[in-house]
Amino acid sequence: MAGSIRRLIPERFQKIYIRILTPLINLFAKWGLSPNSFTVAGVIITSMAAVVLIMGYIRLGGILMLLGGMCDTIDGSLARASGKASRFGALFDSAIDRYAEFVIFFGVAVHFVLAKDYQTSIVVFFALCGSIMVSYCRARAESLGFDSKVGIMQRPERIVFLGLGAIIHVVALKLVIWLIAIFANFTALQRIRHAYKQDADNFEHQTEIKTEHLDKKKHVVFK
Repeated sequence: MAGSIRRLIPERFQKIYIRILTPLINLFAKWGLSPNSFTVAGVIITSMAAVVLIMGYIRLGGILMLLGGMCDTIDGSLARASGKASRFGALFDSAIDRYAEFVIFFGVAVHFVLAKDYQTSIVVFFALCGSIMVSYCRARAESLGFDSKVGIMQRPERIVFLGLGAIIHVVALKLVIWLIAIFANFTALQRIRHAYKQDADNFEHQTEIKTEHLDKKKHVVFK
C-alpha cells in the first residue's frame, strides 16, 4: 500500500544519493564518529542558514540548508553502519529534526517580514504547520501500530526544495514555500487516510475471522 503513494522525489533517487554517500559513511564508521555528532552538526548548520537568510544572503542560506540536510542523512545511515542504532538515538534525531525545521522556517519567515513581503511570511506559517503535522501524524500513527511512511512531500522533499529554491532565486523560494504549504498539509491528510484504510482493512479481517469461527461452531453443534 505504501508504495502506491508517490513522492515528489522518487525513492530510487534517494537510494542513489545514499549509495553515493556510503563510502563516506563507512569511513566515518571506521573512524568511530558518533551519529549524534552529525545530528547536532545538522541543527547547528541549519541555524546558521536561518541567520544568513535573515541577513539577506539567500543563496548561502540555501547551501547551508542542503548541508544540514546531508548531516541528517548521514546520522541515521552512520548509526546503522556502525551498529550504534538505538531507540534513544532515533528519538534524539527526530526531536532535533523538528527543532531544525522550526529554526529554518523562522529564518525564512523573518527574511520575508524584513523584506515587507507579509503574504509570503504568512504562507511560511502554513508551510511550517504542514511540516509539523506530517511528522506528528507519522509518530502518532506508528504509536498506534499503523505503518505511516507515506506521502507526497516528506522531510527530504522539504529540505531539498527549500535549499534549491533559495539557491536558484527568491522567486523560486517563494514558489517552494507555497508548494510546501499545500503539499505538506496534503501529505498529513494522506497519512491519516492511510491509517484509516489500515484500520478498516484490519476491522474487516477481524470480522471475517469471527464469522468463520461462528460458522465452525454452528457446524459442530448441528453435526
